[in-house]
Amino acid sequence: MTDSGRERSSLHDMVAPVLIAGAAVVLTVAFHGRYGYFRDELYYIACSSHLAFGYVDQPPLSIALLALWRLIAGDSLQAIRFLSSLALGGTVVMTALTARRMGGGPFALGLSAFAVVAAHGILGGASIFSMNPIDIFFWIVILYLAVRILAGDSQRLWIPLGIAAGLGIMNKYSVGFLCAGLAGGLLLTPHRAHLARRWLWLGVIASCIIVLPHVLWEYAHGFPTLEFMRNASQMKNAPVHPGDFLLGQFRIMNYCSAPLWLLGLWFFFAHGEGKRFRSLGWMYVIVLAVMMAGNGKLYYMVAAYPVLFAGGAVALEGLAVRPPWRALRPMAFVLPGCTAAFALPLVLPVLPVEEFIAYEKYFGLMPKAEERTAVGDLPQVYADQFGWEEFVGQVARIYATLTPEERSQCVIFVRNYGEAGAVDFFGGRYGLPPALCAHNNYWMWGPGERTGNVAIIVGHDREMEDNLRDLRRRYASVEPAGATSCAHCMPYENGRLLFLCRGMNTTFQALWPTERFFI
Repeated sequence: MTDSGRERSSLHDMVAPVLIAGAAVVLTVAFHGRYGYFRDELYYIACSSHLAFGYVDQPPLSIALLALWRLIAGDSLQAIRFLSSLALGGTVVMTALTARRMGGGPFALGLSAFAVVAAHGILGGASIFSMNPIDIFFWIVILYLAVRILAGDSQRLWIPLGIAAGLGIMNKYSVGFLCAGLAGGLLLTPHRAHLARRWLWLGVIASCIIVLPHVLWEYAHGFPTLEFMRNASQMKNAPVHPGDFLLGQFRIMNYCSAPLWLLGLWFFFAHGEGKRFRSLGWMYVIVLAVMMAGNGKLYYMVAAYPVLFAGGAVALEGLAVRPPWRALRPMAFVLPGCTAAFALPLVLPVLPVEEFIAYEKYFGLMPKAEERTAVGDLPQVYADQFGWEEFVGQVARIYATLTPEERSQCVIFVRNYGEAGAVDFFGGRYGLPPALCAHNNYWMWGPGERTGNVAIIVGHDREMEDNLRDLRRRYASVEPAGATSCAHCMPYENGRLLFLCRGMNTTFQALWPTERFFI
């Protein structure tokens, strides 16, 4: 075949993956406006108005991208979530390209692309804006470059791999685990020879240069992210038994897709053609072991699966070339597709909320807590999209009772970054001042200039007397002013007591150093 013929064939092979990627983008975009802003999205929007080289709970890249995108497209739900859909589409295409470089043909490319979309943990991530869909995209870009290097392409590819790794770490620290897993995989295979070559180390240097500004920011602020991670692990994330973590991988990646990614592991460790990519198999094993030992959340491993889908698709394409094994080919699409369709309401908000609750109850799929907090009638990812406008409306009604002079002094003090982000995002229509909050980066932004002599405060406790006792230590007058009410929000956001306080015996500026709450 001539070079032009090979190029046409190669482009033809990518038609199906590109169509699958496009369909995934359209599917997610179609339901971006079904519910409301997610708790973290409101916080990310607030962060994007305070650009920096770091934040207490995340590196800066996703926030910088959001700030740029808001300038271009605005901050509607459809606008900000479109970035996640684009990242999903990019992941689908890059997975197919990875399968092609492993030696896959049209079937392997199409199957690997489809498996990504059928994976609940990957598709669901594109339903909201966060660093996670971007993180998955960076993982597969890095692994695609690693596949090319292990397959014998130019050693110079270590430099773009290092650049991608640096950018990936600036988006989410999990790329650091990927890099450690790749390093371990190289050490455990004959590919350890790469560790003695200059191109790999030039890639490491490129990565370090990109990450350096964030490291300097952490140093200048006393490494707040370490405190955040320690507190989250000990006080926020629900404990997960290693066995449950392992079994959970089958659930969040689609039970019927498990044979494909397990086949990918077999391909990397045992297949004649796949052994040249054995470092990638060890990468998965190493990262899985670290996540299990570190009480990671189930979705922390999601980004590792597209490369396994690629390897499994290549292996299946080679195995199922003759009857009766060839019959497995359509089943590799049908079974995961059916499971994905059944679980779709749990992954994307395709149903109105009341219909979704009925769907949950009918199939006995009631939500389980992912953190050390109770859940209500919706899983947390959906529940945290309800109640924010109602919360701000309740605060605004209290604020409207103040005199003009009191409004000029009033502070709105809330207890978590979701409440603070909601006040800052929705409060403009009511003329509310910016929220004060000691949670994560809101604490870093400080108490502002108002002393707090007049304040609307969200109670720290659900018991009236405990709140009154706490607030009267600081205020001459404390009036119960209402309570939050939301039908489907997280239970701890429903019934939150609100207080109107006057006559502070100190200032927020004096109290601020002791209020820090990183978790």
